[in-house]
Amino acid sequence: MDFHDYFDLTQLYADYAAAVSSGDWDLWPEFFTEECSYRLQPRENHERGFPLATLFFESKGMLKDRVYGIRETLFHDPYYQRLVVGTPLVRKVGGGRIDCEANYAVFRTKLSTETTVFNVGRTIDVVVRTPQGLKFESRLVVYDSELIPNAIIYPI
Repeated sequence: MDFHDYFDLTQLYADYAAAVSSGDWDLWPEFFTEECSYRLQPRENHERGFPLATLFFESKGMLKDRVYGIRETLFHDPYYQRLVVGTPLVRKVGGGRIDCEANYAVFRTKLSTETTVFNVGRTIDVVVRTPQGLKFESRLVVYDSELIPNAIIYPI
């Protein structure tokens, strides 16, 4: 992997974090290929090979449905979310794909309360180059805690 490709990869991660933190949920599906996979799974299930995931979407269309749900059907106390992502660690490059992962932390701020750590873990990703630039073909978000406060409404 050359410097230009690695720069593009780190920019993808930074742009993704900025989009998810902005609350403009229409941006989120555009980071993925049409045929994609997005799973949010507890670490224990991942390490034991259990398929059960908290969220599991199998296409960009399903991601767009989640965006619709966030805006139109889910009722919850409003809050701000800030995603902080570490530098991507490249595991393998070949066959038109980049296998990589990164650590993350999500901070949540409810109105009139202090900011708290909401969720931490790592993403295990497959990234591919498309005519529109690098996109996630699959994103597995493995969160460390077995317990999550309330529910995960917004994507990580």
